This record gives sequence, C-alpha cells and structure tokens, in this order.
Amino acid sequence: MKTNILWYLFLLIGYTSQAQKVTVPMQASHWIIKAKESKLTTYLGKPSIYLKNGSATAKNVDLKNGIIEFDIAFSQKRQFSGVHFRLQPDLINSEEFYLRPHQSGNPDANQYTPIVNGLAGWQIYYGKGHSKAYQYKFDQWMHVKIIFADNEAEFYIDDMTQPLFRAYELKHSPKSGGVAFSSSLQGAYFANFSYQKLAQPTLKGKVLERKSLAKGTITQWQVSSIFPESSLENQYRLSASMKSSLQWKSLSTEFTGIANLARVNKINAKQKLNTAFAKVVIESDQVQIKKLDLGYSDRVYVYCNDQLMYSGSNRFRSRDYRYLGTIGYFDTVYLPLKKGKNEVWIAVSENFGGWGIQAKLSNMTGIKVQSSK
Repeated sequence: MKTNILWYLFLLIGYTSQAQKVTVPMQASHWIIKAKESKLTTYLGKPSIYLKNGSATAKNVDLKNGIIEFDIAFSQKRQFSGVHFRLQPDLINSEEFYLRPHQSGNPDANQYTPIVNGLAGWQIYYGKGHSKAYQYKFDQWMHVKIIFADNEAEFYIDDMTQPLFRAYELKHSPKSGGVAFSSSLQGAYFANFSYQKLAQPTLKGKVLERKSLAKGTITQWQVSSIFPESSLENQYRLSASMKSSLQWKSLSTEFTGIANLARVNKINAKQKLNTAFAKVVIESDQVQIKKLDLGYSDRVYVYCNDQLMYSGSNRFRSRDYRYLGTIGYFDTVYLPLKKGKNEVWIAVSENFGGWGIQAKLSNMTGIKVQSSK
C-alpha cells in the first residue's frame, strides 16, 4: 500500500512540474539576440526586448507540446513580427505565427506558416486555418497565446477565452524545439514571455473540415535536384544533358493538393540554385489534348514530352502592385498527348514566400497518371 502511495505521489509531482508555467526574464542572460537593431528596455511599464530586423531566441527552452504566451507592441507601419516555436537546432525549420500591423482588420492580418528549409510559406498556406481578421491596438500591449499539441494548434490575441483561429494542422512532424521572437522591416517590443510544457494540452477551437480534392488532382510528384533558373532560358526543348544531370525524390501533396517543394530541396541563393522540376507520367489510350489547371509559386516552365508548352510568373507583385502571388488555379495549359507514355515536366522557380505547385486534369477519360523516375 505504501509503495502505491509513493508511486501516486511521484506521478502527481511529475505532472505538476510538467504543467508549471515558466516565465523567462527579459534579461540578456536569458536570450540570444541577433538583430540589426535591438535593446533591452522598459516599454509601457514592462521589461521588454525591442527587435528590428532580427530575432531573440530564449535560452534553454525546448518543448514539443504546450502553451507559449507573450505581449507584443508595435506601430501601424508595415512589418512582420511574431514568434517561432518548435525551432530546430538548424534554425531553418520551425512553426511561425506573426502579425501584420499594416493589414489590421483584413483577413490576412496575421499568419501561421511553417518555415521549411529556411523558406516561409505564406503564399501556399493562406486563408482559413492560417490567418484571421483582427483589429490591432497600436503602440499598446497586446497579449498572444499559442496552444499546440502534436499536429494541432490554435492562436489567441487579447481574448484568452476563445481562439482567434485554429490551424488545419501544423505542417512539420511534431518535434521538440525552441522559441524565438522575430521582427522584420520595422521594430516591435516583446514582453511577459512564459511557457508551459504539457503532454497533451486541450484545444478549444473547432476542428476544421477538410475539403475533398477534385478528381484529376495530381497527388504525387517526382521532384528533381535544384539548378539555376537561368539554365532554362531559350530551352524550348529539354536536352538529354539537362535531363541526365538530375537526381529525383518522391513528394506527396498535402491535403490541399499543394506540394511544398522546400520539403525535398533547400534553395542556395548564393549559387542561384532556385529551381526544380516536378514531373509526372500520363498514360493515354489515344492521341488527345487534355486541359491541365495549374497553380504555382513563383514561376514555371511547362514541358510536355520535352517540348516547352508554357511559361508564367506568379511571384509577389508580378501582376499588380498589390498582387500577393498566393497559389491558386489561375493558369491553364493544354497538353498534346500522344498514345502511350507522356512525360510532363514543370520547372518551378522560387524567390520567397513559398515554393509550391498544384495541378489537376479536367477529366480523366482515356488517361492514367503516375509519378515516375
């Protein structure tokens, strides 16, 4: 009996310790600060960290599931300020939630996005489950809370009783990691940071319903190694040397039908290696033309059986000064298929904001799609 009581007390102490809220002081000894401008100061009565174009990583903070909370204050000027959680040691993979003061009241006033191999994905992860309209208070403290458990998360601003929104899913596999504040373009103040490690925190928000993919959506791609976009200039037909120089990896799309190419490649900006092919094989029972609806970020060259069929740009501000370059089925290609196997190669180039592709065939009569090396 005594043994059982001791074991119960051990479990109770362990649970209490795990659930304890830990406050991290806004002092230099508790943070790794890397920013063009930063200072430890008292702002609006609270000890705080001021950041402009940089980050502040909390030392000795590592959690997989739990709750993080902090206060933030900023002006109405255009900027992107928020927090990374589950930040990996490589510093290029994390989950991120940030605020856009200049979009106050708009549907994209804030943003949840994964950072994958150093690339944010706001152009391919947007809308419901990634942001929600919110009217900010400027030059005042606002309180932010994030609750995350395995692949789920919900985000709060000021109202701590109900989440502002719940994510469809966190895009990285659940993995313990650090926490870092960041701010770009303009400065922001951060204060009152705390966290709780919890085995399975409770989320209040309603689970979002996922839409089924349209018939004909391509859900599996072969993705090549990276190469310079410039190597495709004046390449109206794919050369044997170009094709033989590539290595390939298989990549499944997410539930949206979008494939995030950053999952299998890391862009090398210094060497201008910013492009990869995504390819599929279409088996046709006859000579025919098939409509392919296409979404991408940022630019594409589309080849069918080595012949260039289409090129386009969907990058930020490419079509209008307010154009975001978010991915969608905005482009259409008509594929001239021969009887038998047809290879469709789509070169996708990236600047910033998300490296992705989605495609669907208008009808599947007389064809089968397979990804193939």
